[in-house]
Amino acid sequence: MYLSLHPLCAACQRHDRTVAASVVDHIKPHKGNRELFWDEHNWQGLCKPCHDVKTAREDGGFGNSKPVGRSNPCNLAARDRALNQIFARAK
Repeated sequence: MYLSLHPLCAACQRHDRTVAASVVDHIKPHKGNRELFWDEHNWQGLCKPCHDVKTAREDGGFGNSKPVGRSNPCNLAARDRALNQIFARAK
């Protein structure tokens, strides 16, 4: 239902790309908090590649031993590299 109302990937839109969303993402990780889990203001549509990159960044994936803060330039550079690779394959 949410994706029918929000059909485009929010992250891709921020990069001036039009890609269908396939995952409902929690903007702020809910970490088991039911109220935050069901808060529709905390939802955004993402394509699977963007969701995977975001989740890996937050949860310490892609070889990270722990989550790295958003302000860390290494983290932003890694995210941008991963997104650029994803978008290059999509062309």
